[in-house]
Amino acid sequence: MTQYYAPPGGLPPQTQLMTGRAVFTTAYAVIPKGCFSDIVTSALPGWRKTRLWMIARPMSGFSETFSQYVMEVAPGGGSDAPDAEEGAEHWLFFTQGLATLTIDGQGYEMDAGGYAYIPAGSRWTLLAEGNSPARFHWLRKIYEPAPGIARPDPIIINERDVPLSFMPDTNNVWGTTRFADPADLRHDAHVNIVTFQPGGTIPFEETHVMEHGLYVLQGKAVYKLNQDWVEVEAGDFMWLRAYCPQACYAAGPGPFRYLLYKDVNRHAKLRGPGAFGAIR
Repeated sequence: MTQYYAPPGGLPPQTQLMTGRAVFTTAYAVIPKGCFSDIVTSALPGWRKTRLWMIARPMSGFSETFSQYVMEVAPGGGSDAPDAEEGAEHWLFFTQGLATLTIDGQGYEMDAGGYAYIPAGSRWTLLAEGNSPARFHWLRKIYEPAPGIARPDPIIINERDVPLSFMPDTNNVWGTTRFADPADLRHDAHVNIVTFQPGGTIPFEETHVMEHGLYVLQGKAVYKLNQDWVEVEAGDFMWLRAYCPQACYAAGPGPFRYLLYKDVNRHAKLRGPGAFGAIR
């Protein structure tokens, strides 16, 4: 049975030891599930009966390309104007509850496992309509147009309707749920789900230009991040900067699964922020 971890909030007791697994370095960060307490939630303008954990945002020395929120919208809550950021594209992945998502006048019912890609420039709303909070991940990025390439269409689908694409020569222990075609150059980023069966590994240190956000939905593993091995479990978040070496062993007893963000399919910028040339 598919499981999706969602933070319950609350506060730890005064008797709990404060030492935990949180790590912040110039190459990566780990935010363990124990950090998702009530004292670090936030609210957003234009959202009703909503709180969130902001786990990534563009800033010097951290995320460069995206923001990520863990959202909790109480029954009857939501927004008619979710985001005023011009040019932002959005990915929503639902872990619990029910909601109605409307994109450019078309309504969609979203439940656990539901995935939505909302193109930049779309008008959209969200209303939580179940008897319990709607919980979902919300990732945002400024869309990068490309000459001669149209903007993507919306994508509304549920994970249960997307077959796993297995990595070759892995005996089907390492697979990815791909919500968008990797060959579709309209997309400048991908948000997918990666699944490892117990004992499955990334058997080499991936070292690449793509930035990652990884939220563990299910299971546990030991992850190689730069020079360090760290234990992670459902409810943990990892941020990996470009070129951070990475590998993992899935520990079991059940599958190890995470929601993965990466930026793809665009030229490296040679001018402006993060580049060397002068802005013209």
